[in-house]
Amino acid sequence: MSNPVALAVAAHPDDIEFMMAGTLMLLGEAGYDLHYMNIANGSMGTATYDRDEIIAMRTDEARRAAETLGATFHEPLVDDLDIYYDRELPRKVCAVIRAIKPKIVLVQPPLDYMEDHTNACRLAVSAAFFRGMKNFVTDPPQAPIADPVTLYHALPYGLHDPMRKRVWPGQYVDISSVVDRKREALACHTSQKEWLDVSQGMDSYLITMEEMSREVGTMSGEFEYAEGWRRHLHLGFCGPKDDPLTDALGDKVLISQAYEDALEKGGV
Repeated sequence: MSNPVALAVAAHPDDIEFMMAGTLMLLGEAGYDLHYMNIANGSMGTATYDRDEIIAMRTDEARRAAETLGATFHEPLVDDLDIYYDRELPRKVCAVIRAIKPKIVLVQPPLDYMEDHTNACRLAVSAAFFRGMKNFVTDPPQAPIADPVTLYHALPYGLHDPMRKRVWPGQYVDISSVVDRKREALACHTSQKEWLDVSQGMDSYLITMEEMSREVGTMSGEFEYAEGWRRHLHLGFCGPKDDPLTDALGDKVLISQAYEDALEKGGV
């Protein structure tokens, strides 16, 4: 029997490393085969280089980061700011999902501070939903699959939605044991140190990642460093009680009962 598969899908090179990489590595330790996909190629992430130069640099950085995480790298599809929900991109993302048959897909939040992130989430969710539709033709063509898949949404960058509201996770994953490797993977994106300092006023993107991971750990009330997740509705994807993330990681996952209670009352 082959190993189960976990796929992390995000908009840009370094998005996975900021908000998902700890959980992805823990799934690898639990026996999952890991896959890594950025929909965009990082073409806008520079104040210095021209388009072809920065794409080559950031693709190489992303490959090295995927290798650090122990994940199979999938080529990006479009330039930054060209992530749109159109006729073509769902076919390309769905082709990857049909080919690798993931049991878990880690995606960005439904709302984030920039539209590329939000659209990347929408594309990944739709592509997973379309996986079994016989008459949906992917690019390149891949046969439909019937395998169940469970989707988990990462927290938004900055831990707030675009309207400044704090976003609380339904599940916390303790990444304390792998936070150093998460830092190593993020550090592969060397071109971004200068760009993020210039564009967003960060003193250090590595420190920013660690601070957010520590803050989520504090939110959990239990872990030193954590990543937060919200499980997508099961309809069209998996069984109503399916939670393979918790099944795989066991006591490294803390389920927020307050979040679950608020869901039932419509208050999250």
